[in-house]
This record gives sequence, structure tokens and C-alpha cells, in this order.
Amino acid sequence: MHELQRKPAGERGRIHHLTPEEADWSYVGFDVYRLAPGDRVEEATGDREAILVLVEGRAWITVDGESYGERGDRLDVFAKTPPHAFYAPPGTEWSAEATTPTVLAVGSAPRGEGHPPAGAIGPQGIVGVERGEGTNRRWIHPIAMEDRPVAARLLVTEVFTPAGHWSSYPPHRHDAAEEPEMTYLEETYYHRLRPSGGFAVQRVYTEDGTLDACMAVEDHDLVLVPRGHHPCGAPHGYELYYLNVMAGPVRRWRFRNDPAHAWILSPSPPEEGDSSGGQH
Repeated sequence: MHELQRKPAGERGRIHHLTPEEADWSYVGFDVYRLAPGDRVEEATGDREAILVLVEGRAWITVDGESYGERGDRLDVFAKTPPHAFYAPPGTEWSAEATTPTVLAVGSAPRGEGHPPAGAIGPQGIVGVERGEGTNRRWIHPIAMEDRPVAARLLVTEVFTPAGHWSSYPPHRHDAAEEPEMTYLEETYYHRLRPSGGFAVQRVYTEDGTLDACMAVEDHDLVLVPRGHHPCGAPHGYELYYLNVMAGPVRRWRFRNDPAHAWILSPSPPEEGDSSGGQH
């Protein structure tokens, strides 16, 4: 297993705990909790901001002293309805108490300028988007992308990829601060599969070949993207879901496609032998 791929630590409790120090980068932190009814988790944000996403299940949610009641309409992530999500600013506390089997994901990033107050950021305001065509078609829930001023640094989205389709494709990268064409963003992929016994494929690679990891990801696996292109493919028979958390110096998502595959976005394939030329 490649060092960029992390397996869940058990089936209950905090199954993923990624800190920037452990990832050897500067911004993104990411936790996943699998909770049984009655399980409770509470955390302080410290000098970081956090976005909580109820991936599936129902829970009583409190952020910064305000109770949001029992939230969560999506008991199965593959119901594909927009998720309940919440923003917790730096210097606050949050808690979640599950009332059904629940998966709670928490992305975090360092304090930024002008962070908004605590509050619910979904499902209201989350509008589904269809992207791509043919076997590159997938469905997106932009939970907290830059068009929504709901965080200071964090960008969060989720993607549903049908069986036999590709996503985060054509391959693209956002690993250098070269605006306006590209921003530096670290990224995590939290994967789910239906049926859960299947697998999907994620490749993380650089154009110069100094990084080239091709991973068979399974249900609840986590993949780190510190740099490079990072496409995903779902085999026939298995639907793929993933939750993306990104953060960097600026809260803007600007990416550059792999030139070798940019022709995929053109109306016709390249001539034989022409390697010139990838979209998320």
C-alpha cells in the first residue's frame, strides 16, 4: 500500500485522524468518525477552522454553544441528497451525538482572514451539478466551494461517480501558486463504494514521474494528494463516492490539466503520434 493511502482504523469511533504534521504538509486536517446510536464526540477547533459533514446518518449537532437539533436526512450516502454540514470557526467547540449509525467527516485548516461565524452550511444552499459526458459523467455537491463565503480557507465538495465512469478527470493538478492559472491546494479524498466490498482506482502522479502512485481504494479509504494529477476510476458494478477537502494559502480552486490528456476536452482525438494536449 502506498504511503498516500490510509486504511480506516477500525469500524467504530475515529477511523481517520490526519494532521498537517502527519501528512507532511501545511494546511489540511481531516477526521472521520463512525458512530453508533448514542455515541458522542466533541472537539475544540483551537486555532483552526472546521467544516463538519454528515456523510450519512442522523445526529444532534452543537456548534459554538448553539444546538442545531437532530440533523441528517441522508441515512445512506448513495441516496445522493445534499448533506447537512456545519462551519465551526477557530476558538469554538462542536459536538455530535448520533441517533442512527452515522458517518461524520471533519475537515480543518489554519485560521484565515475574516472567517465567518458558526452556522449550518447545508443542505440549504448546496445545489447539485452534473459534470462531464459519456463515461466521464459524474454528479457534484459543492458543499463549500469559493462561490460560497462559508469559510476562510476550506474548500469542500463531494462527488458521485457511476459504475464504469471516471472523475477528477481529465487529470489535473493544483500544486503551485501560479495565479491566475493555478492555486496551491492540498487535498484529501475520502472514498465510499456501493456495494461496499468493491474497489476503485486512484492515480496520483506528476508529469516528471517523480511521483506515480496507482492505488486500489476500498470503502472508507483515505487518499492524500500533496501534489500532482489525481484521477479516479470506478469499475463496472461499483459506484464511487468521495468527499474532497482542500486548503491552501488562498481560498480559490484553480487547476491545470495534464497537457498529455487535454485533447479529451476537444471535439476530436489527436492525430496518431500527437501527444499534445485533461478537468476535475
